Amino acid sequence: MDLVAGPHWPQYLEVLRPCGRYAVSGAIAGPIVELDVRTLYLKDLSLLGCTVLGPDVFAALIQRIEQGQIAPVVAHRFPLEQIAEAQRVFLEKKHVGKIVLSIREDAQ
Repeated sequence: MDLVAGPHWPQYLEVLRPCGRYAVSGAIAGPIVELDVRTLYLKDLSLLGCTVLGPDVFAALIQRIEQGQIAPVVAHRFPLEQIAEAQRVFLEKKHVGKIVLSIREDAQ
């Protein structure tokens, strides 16, 4: 499930297994992408556009994450004290993956 798209989009298809499915429901990094159709047909990929999914889809996604079957891609990690730097990196939109802010457990 992709909410980003943009210039890194071809890399997303490269990491899919043969017969994999790619679903998109956003384009925060840009709506125009390039596709080498050989990747599409040689890997027998399915591309899906979706705007509304049932609650069972999200529950299944969380279950797969909890079971270690899939993991979010982490692009950068920042301590909370560097939130301004994390925001700067986010706004550049040059990263692939999530930007994580770490909160110290002893700071409660």
